[in-house]
Amino acid sequence: MKDLAKKIDISSKDVLPELIQLRRHLHAHPELSGQEYQTAALVAGELRKSGWEVKEAVGRTGVVAEIGNKSGPVFGLRVDMDALPIEEKTGLDYASSIQGLMHACGHDLHTCIGLGVAKILAKNQFSNSRIRIIFQPAEEIAQGANWMRAEKVLDGVKALFGVHVYPDLSVGTIGIRSGTFTAAAAELEIDIIGKGGHGARPHEGVDSIWIAAKVISELQEAISRRLDVLKPVVISFGKISGGNAFNVIAERVKLLGTVRCLDSSLYKQLPQWIEKIVKNIVSNYGAQAHINFKSIAPPVYNDPDLTNLLSSCAKNFMDEKNIVHLENPSLGAEDFAFFLQDVPGTMFRLGVAGERGCAPLHSGNFALDERSLELGIKILSHTLIMSTASLKEI
Repeated sequence: MKDLAKKIDISSKDVLPELIQLRRHLHAHPELSGQEYQTAALVAGELRKSGWEVKEAVGRTGVVAEIGNKSGPVFGLRVDMDALPIEEKTGLDYASSIQGLMHACGHDLHTCIGLGVAKILAKNQFSNSRIRIIFQPAEEIAQGANWMRAEKVLDGVKALFGVHVYPDLSVGTIGIRSGTFTAAAAELEIDIIGKGGHGARPHEGVDSIWIAAKVISELQEAISRRLDVLKPVVISFGKISGGNAFNVIAERVKLLGTVRCLDSSLYKQLPQWIEKIVKNIVSNYGAQAHINFKSIAPPVYNDPDLTNLLSSCAKNFMDEKNIVHLENPSLGAEDFAFFLQDVPGTMFRLGVAGERGCAPLHSGNFALDERSLELGIKILSHTLIMSTASLKEI
């Protein structure tokens, strides 16, 4: 393992300057979910230069690359490519050149980690297996994984690895966790239908705005008193719309929000539970409600053996004290979870905060420290190669 780690270390330093330039190019030219045409073309070209077999337009704008023994077991890496509809405020020399679009979640770095792994693996022998790298579109809208699953990108894959940047950890550190890693998530839409009337005589109408306020507050109370506090559920409303004039009782109000839950069995019960609670609330005040619960993604579950393998490989490139065992899962969602419905896998957090820290993900001020790129490449390159061995031997 030490000889392999040394080779990977040397190779990564050779390719790093080129990858930093590629990352800055991607950062300056972000593309939204399902529109990653130029990103995918650049990725495919770089992969072919490194000797990989490449398929384009997989899952619409995705790219899949393979190398190694065609008759051996397949081990995979998934990285995502899409940006967000966010205005960049970092002031970087290579800031987004497209107004209103930004790589505010680090997917440009993820893409270059995938390209770096491809360059490293092309230079190292792993004759017993085949490696597949999945460059996924549309993670931000939680659709790209299923687009690619529909095209059988996981056929033959024995294990799948993933990475996500993490601004709460400093460069040179990573976060790992076995078991539940991220939450299940859903979009919640509630339409409340009351009865319009004059603002001076609210008793003659059914005030849907007032009832909406009751729904918001009483749902939170119901969570704390009707559900197991050891199985957290978070419901947050991000948009309220309704009413037409300042002096008219609103007939209809629409609430849009998100539901997060770590327990899979409880998550399956939430649509019916929320509908019952909401309808009871609104009926008490003479209104009606229509509830639409749209599941976004299941939880990410990290396979313990694969997580231990990744941790073991990471120790070749960093002090063990910098491998942070995350105590709690995240209530954020990640469509990597859909892939894990088909194959075992694990995802880790890559620290990207520099000396001055790092703004949160999905912020216009998000600016990661590029030094994190090298560590991500080395850990995943080593892990993929070592996946070919028996987990018990590592």
